[in-house]
Amino acid sequence: MLPQTLLCLLYATLVSAQARKTLSLNSNTAFSSSDTPNPPVFDLPTADNFTISVALCSSTNSIPRFFVTNSSSPGIPGSTGGTDVFEIQITNGLGNWTGTFANGGVLAIEDVGKASFELGISDQLDDPIHALLPDTDLPLLGDTTSNQALIFSPSFLNVELFVPSWPNYTLPPANLSQPTLPSSSPNYTLVISPTSSSRPLASLPQTGCMLATQKSTGTVINQGLWLRDSNGWRSQWLVEALTPATNYTAYVIQDSTKVGGPMYFTTKSASFSCPLVFGLPYCPGVAYTVPLPQPPATSRSRVYTAANVPEQITTPLISYLTNFTITLSSFACGRDMYSPIVTCADCSRAYRKWLCSITFTRCGESSPANPNSFTTTVSDPWATGVSAAQPKDTKDPSAPQKVFSALVPQSTDISKARSPTLPAMGSPYYMLLPCIETCNVVDRMCPGLVGFTCPTSQFNAAASYGVGYVDSADGDEGQGATGASQDRWGNIWCNGG
Repeated sequence: MLPQTLLCLLYATLVSAQARKTLSLNSNTAFSSSDTPNPPVFDLPTADNFTISVALCSSTNSIPRFFVTNSSSPGIPGSTGGTDVFEIQITNGLGNWTGTFANGGVLAIEDVGKASFELGISDQLDDPIHALLPDTDLPLLGDTTSNQALIFSPSFLNVELFVPSWPNYTLPPANLSQPTLPSSSPNYTLVISPTSSSRPLASLPQTGCMLATQKSTGTVINQGLWLRDSNGWRSQWLVEALTPATNYTAYVIQDSTKVGGPMYFTTKSASFSCPLVFGLPYCPGVAYTVPLPQPPATSRSRVYTAANVPEQITTPLISYLTNFTITLSSFACGRDMYSPIVTCADCSRAYRKWLCSITFTRCGESSPANPNSFTTTVSDPWATGVSAAQPKDTKDPSAPQKVFSALVPQSTDISKARSPTLPAMGSPYYMLLPCIETCNVVDRMCPGLVGFTCPTSQFNAAASYGVGYVDSADGDEGQGATGASQDRWGNIWCNGG
């Protein structure tokens, strides 16, 4: 017969095991300091493989430690080690561990203190419950005014591009409509805070449960879904009640557990007068400020959308698109190939994007940190104009090369405006030149019969386009000074359309 002390020990072990909570497969469970089991030990389900993810929901001086074992005869794992004991490393409030659990397993926590946390179990090994989304899935800034911001979520649903075929090769109509909305979409939450706040968002655990508890700055006036380009559907927010000339940090939380960000942006100065224009189905990529008079006071918000954009802009735009489609259709699209890579449909999409970026001139403003970072005089047609590579500081040759946005001052004389269909704004403004790539891609994708050509960087392209930002001045793809038209830090170098 076993000694009584050993029997008591075995009994206590059995009772502890029976009382332990089992974490379910494909679930997310939240715990606070008041409802964390004591001891904080959990049984894990049996499965071939799964990923355990941990998200800290509070900011404490002492970070809990999470240990897991998948041993066939598991004890309670911990910092003392043991057979098949692994610690889940926590970085920025997140951690995960993937393994085989043929006989189940055990998860134990040390130094819990007053911490709150979530535990997720997912059998989708490439899609853990908790995650910080990659830099390719950051929130996207449309543009800002002095007190507004237009922000997009990461794209969540790709779309199949329209590919017509011979003999019924029909190109999209000039007055394009948005496709049918997706039947479902992720639940996105936008969180914005001044970057210089006493508790910056970027200093907190980068988890959905932590960021969702923070008060978001501004007021969301409009939220919806929008298909702005071939990257797919996104959520879109119009935020108002922001402070002029202020740096902000933004995050997007997906389904409460996945985090996209941080993304940074700056509101324009109080004197900035260009209004936002967005929500145009025939120009889905237009989501920025345009030199127009302020919208009518009857508008729900001081922005332009398809409902109130002046007809003197849209009527010529639709006419140009219609005429281009007629010209393009004179080529035997779908029957005769002018390229093994691109089609007339690609040409049509590229031309629409270029025409919209030219018609809806984009406003801009120099950075408060570089108030002189723009061209001081309007470029002559034959000039080299704005270029991405600015001269180095002659007083400090060791200083890194500066890159300034393609901003050019514009007068109130509407006859000198780039887009003749824009009504007079009534005050000077700075124009952000379109990226030369928006023109070059039309040249590459369209058949020669349409007669579309672009200025060259060797001659006068930089007088009317931002040159050398995305691609190099010699045309090397992605090898420009910035490699993109904008970045996550709020810099917008040229208008990418």
